[in-house]
Amino acid sequence: MMYSTLCKSLIAGLIASSTISTAVRAQDFYTGKTINIYIGTGEGPGAMTSYPRAIAQIVARYIPGHPTIVIRHMPGAGGIKAANYIYGIAPQDGTTWGFITRGFVRAPLLRTPQADFDPTRFQWIGTPSQETTVAAVWTAGTKVRSINDATRQEVVFGGTSLATDTGLFPTILNKLIDTRFKVVVGYKASTDVDIAMERGEAQGKIWTWASLKSGRTANWIPEGKVHLLAQFGLTRAKDLPDVPLVLEYAKTPEDRQVMELIFAPIALGYPSFMGPGVPKERVAIVRRAFDKAMQDPELIALLGQQSLAHDPATGDDLQAIIARMYGMPALVVEKARGLIPSY
Repeated sequence: MMYSTLCKSLIAGLIASSTISTAVRAQDFYTGKTINIYIGTGEGPGAMTSYPRAIAQIVARYIPGHPTIVIRHMPGAGGIKAANYIYGIAPQDGTTWGFITRGFVRAPLLRTPQADFDPTRFQWIGTPSQETTVAAVWTAGTKVRSINDATRQEVVFGGTSLATDTGLFPTILNKLIDTRFKVVVGYKASTDVDIAMERGEAQGKIWTWASLKSGRTANWIPEGKVHLLAQFGLTRAKDLPDVPLVLEYAKTPEDRQVMELIFAPIALGYPSFMGPGVPKERVAIVRRAFDKAMQDPELIALLGQQSLAHDPATGDDLQAIIARMYGMPALVVEKARGLIPSY
């Protein structure tokens, strides 16, 4: 009995020692290292570039060893090229960190041929802001003031393409809840649709809520120039409690699940992650650093200077959204595939 107790004590001691040793090595790992942040878009203005650039200025102070943070761009196939790289090509040691436009997570569900990754296996770090997307109309251009109105009267919605939210979302609503949005795409930029509405060429648009209430359109709602019809996503935004979710208009439980699957990436905001093979203890270090950086007054000020929203979510939050998407019934996934154009 004494021998057995002694063995158990020795084994417990060895396990504890090993755990401590692993933790110490993880704490030391980033000393003298460089973390490459890969952005899945080209260089240029926009939130998908601005967020990681701001974070890169702050986050290293919260990572033991204070590594150098380098921004790199890897555009291609709506972020799929960068996702493939981080998933199976990049070093799986914690020195590669991805920030990719949220829609890429749907690619494997859509069976996009070049999507050679499994989003459920990525190790999600967090997002600097959860996003809300809204459908809004130019009040001088149409009498439509609700989704129900839009099922009875045609409304011209401008967009950049049928593969982006501006073209895809009204098209989805036409197919699932019988709205009568006339979707006109081909505008070079989302801001060009704003101008088209002012000129009377378009009557509505899909916006991110943050972009609508900032910049040149910041006063459009207070001045009554635009009216919100509905919001997309899984839950109502905190500052839009009276604007209905499009999910609430689903005709059947299955259609609601289809909408959830299609619109769930909105809640990811501007998601960041590491590869599936990165040691858990290093992921934990970067997650903690990210969460602390999100509360850093300097980062919050940097985001404010660029009119970037600040509504962060943790890696666990993002992991749960991805798991929910990939846990949908096969019939729901198949129906969604028929509604969403591939890249």
